[in-house]
Amino acid sequence: MGNEAKTANTAANLGGGFRARMEHYIYSGEKKHVMAGIAIIAFVFGAPWFLMNRGAKHQSHQDYMEKADKARSQRLSSSK
Repeated sequence: MGNEAKTANTAANLGGGFRARMEHYIYSGEKKHVMAGIAIIAFVFGAPWFLMNRGAKHQSHQDYMEKADKARSQRLSSSK
């Protein structure tokens, strides 16, 4: 009877749900679990960064100031 209880307890610990499995991966410290965690975090933060930066390239401050000066001078010259 003692052996049956031990077997049932071990079977309950091996199965587990999603939360138990995730806690095992997070707290195990195994190299493959750590690398998988780093990859997941890199993807979570890298995907939005990639999507935001794939459009038009940013202008320098000097380019912006030159465009603003040109637009200002055109606006002032057309009002006269």
